[in-house]
Amino acid sequence: MVLTEKQKQLIQKIGIANEKHGMQPAAARIIGLLYVSDKPELTFEEIGEALHISKSATSNALNLLMQTDRMEYTTVSGDRKRYFRLKISNWKDGFTKEMESLTNFSQLIMEVLAIRTSETPEFNKSLAELKDFLIFINQELPLLMEKWKKSRES
Repeated sequence: MVLTEKQKQLIQKIGIANEKHGMQPAAARIIGLLYVSDKPELTFEEIGEALHISKSATSNALNLLMQTDRMEYTTVSGDRKRYFRLKISNWKDGFTKEMESLTNFSQLIMEVLAIRTSETPEFNKSLAELKDFLIFINQELPLLMEKWKKSRES
């Protein structure tokens, strides 16, 4: 597979963005590759060759991406190869789960506030503000999703 210079740059940018969210470099680059590749599904060999990463690094990264539900594979009858692809179709579910996880953290902050000392009023105020914001986001997210869906119907 031959990548253009622009594709290589985008793979790097996407990879760095994913690394900033805690993803391993090889996995981050694989995501970038699958976003910019002319083919939406790539074999193990194509991924390793395109990114110049070892078989071990490719295998570990693909396993991580599948365990975190970011990727899946398919097979073709009569072909022993697996074809890996991003799970783009479920992005709304993934986004909603991420937001729920973040906003559910507000429950833990409430528990923390209940046991915090009153001798740190500024810190306590910041925690309460964060809790309030997370609750607000949790209430507004479904409305934003509906608004977005309606805007796409027009």
